Amino acid sequence: MLEIRGLSKSFGARKALQGIDLSVGTGEIVAFLGPNGAGKTTLLKVVSTLLTPTSGSVRVDGFDVTEEPEEARRRIGCVFHDFMLYDDLTVEENLAFFGRLYDARRSGPQLDALLDRVGLLHRKVDRIATLSRGMKQRVALARAMLNSPRLLLFDEPFTGLDEAAAETLRSFLRSFASSSGSVLLTSHDPRLAHGLAGRLVILSQGKVAREVRSGSIPLETFLHDFRELVGGVP
Repeated sequence: MLEIRGLSKSFGARKALQGIDLSVGTGEIVAFLGPNGAGKTTLLKVVSTLLTPTSGSVRVDGFDVTEEPEEARRRIGCVFHDFMLYDDLTVEENLAFFGRLYDARRSGPQLDALLDRVGLLHRKVDRIATLSRGMKQRVALARAMLNSPRLLLFDEPFTGLDEAAAETLRSFLRSFASSSGSVLLTSHDPRLAHGLAGRLVILSQGKVAREVRSGSIPLETFLHDFRELVGGVP
């Protein structure tokens, strides 16, 4: 689903990503971990076509994100830290508006099905401004699903969520992956990522410091390794 080869991204003299190699298969959940400035968000922005790589290649479902960005975007759903929703519009008005922008118009029943999937059908006529952060995130998630993506990109998905909201999100991501979707997420919290992702990739100063399968390493051992590599555990 995702092939990253020799990916580097620089901003002037600053090297945000340096020689990243990664493959993500269908049905996988992969987490990128590391402190602020490690390159996690930059990686997602390159994969999502928001940033152009300085060198290397990224292919989504076989399509190069630089040479064939429109084809790549049709296969991607994104939820970034800033949800970019319109506060004065209702939940369903936001989804209808973005559906037109994405050329992924959905009928009323289809929008209802999306909102039901993220647990917000009962709030569809409420304005975004009245929702909690967790509910806004679920609206953004429903928006990301408008084009029926095969790859879901999620930046720091658990920030600001209570445990109930976090569990709802974990269940959604597991269900998406089990339905032949793939998930690439970032997190600064190794505990949360260890319980969700099948593979854990630690970034440090724009490089892959370590990659492990979560089922092959106990949490406490992974926390120790994380601490040694990046200098602390939240």
